[in-house]
Order: sequence, then structure tokens, then C-alpha cells
Amino acid sequence: MPVELTATEALGLWHRVALEEVRGEAPDLTLRQMAILLEIYMVPPPHTVRGLAETLGVSKPVITRALDTMGELGLVERERDDRDRRNVVIKRTVAGALYLEKLGDLIIREGRRAAS
Repeated sequence: MPVELTATEALGLWHRVALEEVRGEAPDLTLRQMAILLEIYMVPPPHTVRGLAETLGVSKPVITRALDTMGELGLVERERDDRDRRNVVIKRTVAGALYLEKLGDLIIREGRRAAS
């Protein structure tokens, strides 16, 4: 069933989710890092630094810095493409999938709380 929200209600939901993320023990990602992570997990692979930069409309160094942080957190991994050594392929991890699953659960929970 589709959820109908006003702009104010949608922002309120985003606000509550952001607060819970910041208060929680999981790392709080920047909006850019979150967009990159969601692109990697929501869009079928393969994902490359070059492709992510093009999709997000940012430079490759911007993607590289974000991936450095997310790699340190275990949310993604990088490896050279064996077919084209110039490309770096971004790989999903179990930790990254669990992070997003918990985030999805939080959004659902806060959305239901807002609807009640």
C-alpha cells in the first residue's frame, strides 16, 4: 500500500531517521556516502569508481574519498578489474548489506510510528 505524505511529514520522517542514526552505534554517513552506498546496493553491479562518479555527477576523487571511508567501515570493498586494470570494481559486503537492512528497518519503524 503506497504511503501518502505531505512534504512536512516526509521531512519529519527523514528528521527522525537521521536523529536515530546519529544517536545509534552504527556509523553515520554523509549524504554523499549514503547516496553512493545505496547506488551500490540498490542498482545491480558492476560498479566502478568511474561509473559512480558519472551517475552522481561528481569527480572520481570525490568517490574515492567516500569509498575510503566506507571501506574502513567494512561497508564496501574495492578490487582491480581483471579485464581492464584501469578500472576499480566496487564490491558489496555482508556488513554493508546488514547496515542498509537495519536502516531500512528503522525507516519502516519510524514511518509506522508517524502514521499512528
